[in-house]
Amino acid sequence: MNDKSVLDKGPFFHGTKAELKIGYLLEAQYVSNFQDKKSNHIYFTATLDAAKWGAELGTSGLKERIYIVEPLGDFENDPNVTNKRFPGNPTRSYRSKSPLKIIAELGSWERHSDEEINHMLTSLKKLSEQGKSVIYD
Repeated sequence: MNDKSVLDKGPFFHGTKAELKIGYLLEAQYVSNFQDKKSNHIYFTATLDAAKWGAELGTSGLKERIYIVEPLGDFENDPNVTNKRFPGNPTRSYRSKSPLKIIAELGSWERHSDEEINHMLTSLKKLSEQGKSVIYD
């Protein structure tokens, strides 16, 4: 893993539908927001847009939330997007086996349009049907 100061200085966000408290530690080995399996990493981003997708696309029926988080250990570029779907890491997406501490909840933010969300859901469904929706964890 890489030293976090080399990759990105943040601020960092985690989009989800889970209701969490300030000071809570997000940790790996919990069921993923996107697949029915435990995740070996905790995922986060330094862009609000990517955090919005995390909140909007989570499978839970709970309220969409974006938390400001602090990585408590080393982290690396998320290989699921870095140089696979996009050259480099324009989404500034990362993952860690170390916890993320919730610093605050973002009070208000503008959702993607229903049209954008439906388009993304359709694209993800198509990838799943083609067997290409694998998350390398």
